[in-house]
Amino acid sequence: MFKYPLLAAFLALVACAAEKEAPTAEALPKVQLALNWFPEAEHGGLYAAAVHGYYEENGVEVKILGGGPDAPVVQRVATDAVAFGITNADDILYARAQQIPIVALMASYQISPRCIMVHESSGIDSISQIKNITLALSQRPAFSHYLRWKYPFEGVTIVPYPGNVAQFLADENFAQQGYVFSEPFVAKTKGGDPKALLVADTGFNPYASVLITTAERIAAEPELVGAVVRASVKGWEKYLAEPEATNRHINSLNPEMGMDILAYGATESIAMILDPVAQQNGLGSMTLERWQKLLEQMVTVGLIKEDVVDPTAVFTNRFLP
Repeated sequence: MFKYPLLAAFLALVACAAEKEAPTAEALPKVQLALNWFPEAEHGGLYAAAVHGYYEENGVEVKILGGGPDAPVVQRVATDAVAFGITNADDILYARAQQIPIVALMASYQISPRCIMVHESSGIDSISQIKNITLALSQRPAFSHYLRWKYPFEGVTIVPYPGNVAQFLADENFAQQGYVFSEPFVAKTKGGDPKALLVADTGFNPYASVLITTAERIAAEPELVGAVVRASVKGWEKYLAEPEATNRHINSLNPEMGMDILAYGATESIAMILDPVAQQNGLGSMTLERWQKLLEQMVTVGLIKEDVVDPTAVFTNRFLP
C-alpha cells in the first residue's frame, strides 16, 4: 500500500507520463550545478533530470558537481565559478545580508529534513524536552543558533557534531543533529534505537535543497535559467514516482549511499517535498510569508541585522512550470 495515499494519484500520473525525446540541436549551452553535499537522496530530483535527459530536453547540458562539508556553494555561484547551486534558505539570507545577490529559483524541500536524533529509550518526544544529556550540534548553522536561543537545554552539554553515529550508538545519553533520512537510518541498521525529532516542528523551517543562481544571470539569460528550473522540477517529479534508476546512478557516484538508504530517503522525501502547499501551488514554489518569517527569526537570534535584507528580492517563482 502506498505510504502517502493523498499523493498516490499525482505520482501515478507522473510515472505514466511519456518520456519526450531530447532535441537534436547542436552545441547545447553547458553549465555546472554545485551541490552542498555529497550525492544523496536529497539531490535525487536533480540527478533524475540528468539521468532521464530532462536538461537536454529543455535545451541545456548540466554537469552536477558533488559537494561536501562546508562546500562554498554560494561563493562559487556568486563569483560565476558555477552557474547554479544548491543550498538552504538560511544560507541565502546570510548571503543577501552580505550584499551577495543570489536568488532562490525553486525549493526542493518545503519541510526541512533537519532533525535531532535521540534514543527511543530516552523518553524524549520533542526537542523542547531535551535535558540532562550530551547534544552534538554544529555551531555555525542557523538552526543550531535558533535551538540554543529558544530552549534552555537544562543540564545539556553541547559538543561538536562528530559527522557519524558511533558515539550515539555507544552512549544512551547522547543525541545529535542529522537529516531525517540519513543518520537515523544508519543508526537503526547498526542496531541503535533512534528517534528523529524534526527541527521544523519547532517553528524553524527553512526551505531546503534550494536551487540558486545570481540576479545578473537571471537578467542576462532568463531562457537558460528557465530551462534548468523546468527540468529540475520534472526531475523531482520523476524521482518521487520512480527513483530506482536515479538511485543506481547516485550509488555509482557515492557508494557509501547504498540502495537501501537511497530508497528510504526517496520515500521519506515525498511528504517533505509535496506538502499541502506544494500540492496546491506546485513543486518547488515558495511564498513571501515563509521568507519573511525565516528572516525575522534570524534577526531575532542575532544572525542578521534588521533591515539589511529585502525578502522580496531573495526568491522568484517566475521560472516554475
